[in-house]
Amino acid sequence: MTNHDEAPIVRPLTLAWVSRHLEAGERIVGTEALHGGITAEMRRLTIGTRDGGVRDLVLRTFVNPLFVEQAEDLLNTEAGVLPLLAGAGVAAPGLVAVDPTAAHCEYPSLLMTHLAGRTVLDDGGLEARVPLLARQLVAIHALRPAGRPREYVALTTADTVVTPKGADVVAWAAAIDMIRKPAPPYEGRFLHRDFHPGNVLFDVPPPGPAGPRITGVVDWVQTSWGPADLDVAHCSTNLVLLHGPAWGRRFAEAYEEAGGVLAATASERLYWRVRDALAFSEEVRLVARPWREAGRTELTTRAVEERLDAYVTALMDARG
Repeated sequence: MTNHDEAPIVRPLTLAWVSRHLEAGERIVGTEALHGGITAEMRRLTIGTRDGGVRDLVLRTFVNPLFVEQAEDLLNTEAGVLPLLAGAGVAAPGLVAVDPTAAHCEYPSLLMTHLAGRTVLDDGGLEARVPLLARQLVAIHALRPAGRPREYVALTTADTVVTPKGADVVAWAAAIDMIRKPAPPYEGRFLHRDFHPGNVLFDVPPPGPAGPRITGVVDWVQTSWGPADLDVAHCSTNLVLLHGPAWGRRFAEAYEEAGGVLAATASERLYWRVRDALAFSEEVRLVARPWREAGRTELTTRAVEERLDAYVTALMDARG
């Protein structure tokens, strides 16, 4: 078995569990760590087939004590959503097996099919990718599965926001006061709930007329039902922190250009943008680490904090 990093290939109980879900005559012949995730350990498993070929699967395993307690709920959510997405016009992994309570594996785990493509977090080519991201999110919000997912969960509260060191305290205080208010009314939509460039796979060809295309969307553990503005705000904040302040507004514009419908009033839209941005204040270190691992070494925790502060300040200044 080929191992491409220093972590264990596959833990023994998990290896046995995965093997039970392979086809007759198949075996694991290689593993590779997939970087970029925050909550779970991700591994690509290369499977040797009976005819001498290979195919790939992906193993999601919750090992971080911070997230193991949430693993059962998150994995059950993803296991329920992936079959609903099959044939729905949104490319997503197929479910192979799930062990949400670690009844068979060392840790809670989910086994799924592997999608072609790669995440792209570079600044180069972003102008071509943003409309693709927006159209993909509009397609997700258009889904109407037979089984509606759970209601969205707000990822922060006014009392848990962490104001960055050196931030504009007046702007942050106003932003925190804003999310103390009840959420605006909204028309519910099917939300990915963690839609951003790190969870979208692209086929990026050499420079030419073809351009990039999306090959799939991954990480459906937080899928829920709620306002489209929340998904748009989440991707906007990620784009701001990755690429700079202009891209937050640009993504919202691209979403509407693609046919997406946001809240009717500017104040309602601002509420969701501010709520999502403040949620990042509690996990800047967690967010920045996988971006650096993916090659964006300039995105230190401090650099991301500074961009977040600038974004929150700009949102509050935009109130007029």
